[in-house]
Amino acid sequence: MATIALKDMKFYAHHGCFDEERLIGTFFMVDVEMYTPDCPAALTDQLEDAVDYSHVYQIISREMSVSSRLLEHVAGRIVLSLTRSFELSDCRVTVSKLSPALGGEEVGRASVTLTMKDLQHE
Repeated sequence: MATIALKDMKFYAHHGCFDEERLIGTFFMVDVEMYTPDCPAALTDQLEDAVDYSHVYQIISREMSVSSRLLEHVAGRIVLSLTRSFELSDCRVTVSKLSPALGGEEVGRASVTLTMKDLQHE
């Protein structure tokens, strides 16, 4: 098994519960950890045997460009898109809204983390 992580990906996007948030937009950070069942690239040194990081980034960028009301929805869409695109045993996605307006002291970020298990319905 291998763990592939992309950290601190920064996006300007239009997510939020309020119309103004979706209209104006703000900055978000995304962290992803993908767990593969095996890692042939460790032996072959061939890109076709590995997860292409640029493809992962493109998938995340595409999902970040779709406006949503909730961070949970954004993170869930990213998990689903990654698991549909790659053979993964698990996937962990954290989406953070930077400097959210919460009506009090300044907050650095508000975050939601989801895994494949969180999207399974009983």
